[in-house]
Amino acid sequence: MNAGAFAATGAASAATTAAAAAAQRAREQEEEEMTPYSPQDLAEDWEFKILRSNYGSFEDPDRLQEILAEEARAGWVLVEKFDGHRIRLKRPANARKGDASLDFDPLRTTLKEQMPARVKQLVGGIVVFFLLCIAIGVAVAVVGNL
Repeated sequence: MNAGAFAATGAASAATTAAAAAAQRAREQEEEEMTPYSPQDLAEDWEFKILRSNYGSFEDPDRLQEILAEEARAGWVLVEKFDGHRIRLKRPANARKGDASLDFDPLRTTLKEQMPARVKQLVGGIVVFFLLCIAIGVAVAVVGNL
């Protein structure tokens, strides 16, 4: 690869990194502005958190209800659903006194979740596709050298 190609690759990488950072800032700004906390919420001593799902679990209504039921054990209630990956919850600050008896982290901000079957199938299909491409390439190279 020549110097120009390295520079182009570096510029593309920097642009991708900058775009990802801008998207993250936009999500954080949205989270701050979407539902402002009222003076009453703050005066009544509520705690707030945003719970994130790496796999979009909040899109599935049944899964969302399971998650909310678990969070309710720690006193959390749904304030709003941003999208399939983020929800905002609140609870009275005095609910913390029961945290030690829970079998999960009530202050978690990201779900610990297994990769969904559909994602596993997609990744598996991509791996198989690339292995087939490599096998075909090797076969063509072997036949070409005969």
